[in-house]
Amino acid sequence: MKRINRRGFLRTGITGAGAIALSPSVLSAVSPVQEKNVIYRTLGKTGLKVPVVSFGVMRSDNSSLCKAAYDKGIKLFDTANGYQGGNNETMLGNLFKDHQRDSFLLATKVPPNTSREGKITDQTTPERFLELFKTSLSRLQMDYVDILYIHDVSNPELLEYKPIVNALEKLKKDGKTRFIGFSTHRNEPVVINAAADSGDWDVILTSYNYKQAYVTELTAAIKKAADAGIGIVAMKTLAGGGFLDRERTKPMNTTAALKWVLSNPAVCTTIPGMTSFDQLELNSKILEDITLNEQEKTDLLADISEPGLFCSGCKQCSQACPYNLPIPDLMRAYMYAYGYSQPSLALGLLKDLGISGNPCSNCDVCNVQCSRNFQIREKITDISRLADIPADFLS
Repeated sequence: MKRINRRGFLRTGITGAGAIALSPSVLSAVSPVQEKNVIYRTLGKTGLKVPVVSFGVMRSDNSSLCKAAYDKGIKLFDTANGYQGGNNETMLGNLFKDHQRDSFLLATKVPPNTSREGKITDQTTPERFLELFKTSLSRLQMDYVDILYIHDVSNPELLEYKPIVNALEKLKKDGKTRFIGFSTHRNEPVVINAAADSGDWDVILTSYNYKQAYVTELTAAIKKAADAGIGIVAMKTLAGGGFLDRERTKPMNTTAALKWVLSNPAVCTTIPGMTSFDQLELNSKILEDITLNEQEKTDLLADISEPGLFCSGCKQCSQACPYNLPIPDLMRAYMYAYGYSQPSLALGLLKDLGISGNPCSNCDVCNVQCSRNFQIREKITDISRLADIPADFLS
């Protein structure tokens, strides 16, 4: 198959004639169903009909905002065991405990306790996983969740690790979750292709946006998973937040970014993070209209030339660093601070990485090259300043 770069892929994807080719069976499986002006798609073999815009609740602590989203027709709310130290799940539980259970959908994610490289360790146990999920159910005040994900799978070996897979399948059999899946932020094409071959998974939550360096390969993997009946939920659709620069002077056309993701009919729904009513108002309009207009296409083509704030995690940079720094993770911390305006998230990640002081201070010249043209040393020097700030200064 002829390979094309991101700009070529983007131009092809938004002009219609060269849109992503999917088999008739997939198109029928995920074709929109119109109801009260809200566009629904079927989440693969789960049979769940979900609006094309859902709610990624990770950064939101406002139950009124979540209720407003629900009232506008958003039904799927995505959280995780670790978000906001558990307060995220607690907030959603308090909001929905008195609502009719079939009027909303809840998805949560539980970490498998793998290494930072995604490898299985002696800490990757079903007992630990089940204990964390039990805590999640308690916070949510629910008897079950609709989707339970393994959080952050980057190594396909985990998808075949029977102690965890069997624990998930038992939870499904016991009615504690209706469907099982995993989220993937790194090495997504490899992981998704492996899942499509396994037959074990109902749903995949994957990063997917127009600025990813390997978007062509990822789109092909998504197609393969959709062919296998797996429901695809897209995250990180805004490629690092609503701005393209640290100073937040270059706003992204977020509507165009979301519509681009939904121009792939294999994507069933998206979970943009929302922290304001203005963002909700903008995103809720997409519930009824996912067609890219000419101005939105122009904006996307202009934005693709900007480095932006989103690191694809391609790891092309890693081998060139003499200190073997976790550069993609450090770029993610940078995105949290400047793209999401969440320095506390960035600080938490830096602490997890064991960063203290400026890890680039011993290098006179940086030989690391970035496929996105990030100024790696400059960004690491900037974000590492957070590492020695007490966490309570940021709360």
